[in-house]
Amino acid sequence: MAGKIIIFSAPSGSGKTTIVRQLMQKIPRLSFSISATNRPPRKNEKDGVDYYFLPTEQFRKKINNGEFLEWEEVYQGTYYGTLKSEIDRINAEGKVAVLDVDVVGGTNIKKQYGQEALAIFIKPPSLHELEKRLKNRDTDSIAIIQKRLAKAEKELGYARFFDQIIVNDQLEVAYEEAEMLVNKFISLK
Repeated sequence: MAGKIIIFSAPSGSGKTTIVRQLMQKIPRLSFSISATNRPPRKNEKDGVDYYFLPTEQFRKKINNGEFLEWEEVYQGTYYGTLKSEIDRINAEGKVAVLDVDVVGGTNIKKQYGQEALAIFIKPPSLHELEKRLKNRDTDSIAIIQKRLAKAEKELGYARFFDQIIVNDQLEVAYEEAEMLVNKFISLK
């Protein structure tokens, strides 16, 4: 493993992706690690930009071939993972990989990378606020939102395994805290 990586994990709807996108725009040394999934694209998502959308059998074949740094069956039959080739690509460019991953994947990667990884957990102010955010996103059915909330309760228990926890009560404040942590980490030798 060569190069540093930055891991962001959070329950769905916590603001993690928004914070990561802002960091990517502001800090040129960062490069976003595109995750792979077997779920269908949402409207406006593009293969190779938002995710690598793989058929289930191809995803499973890559698992069996050891091509993932980490992978997880996040929901029954729905896989997400980080391809080793994606991290290699970013390292070859001399950049710092930024991963937006599930909490289990985040903790597994942190164990592998140790001090070469900065693991940040973005926490919603409350489950009630998280529910409001998920409904306002208008991307999922009520049934899916309820699944995400149930999963969020479990995910919050993983926060203690991360290097830093940022409570996203106000997006700008949370972003500024993330930017400070990332800049400090990438400037360390």
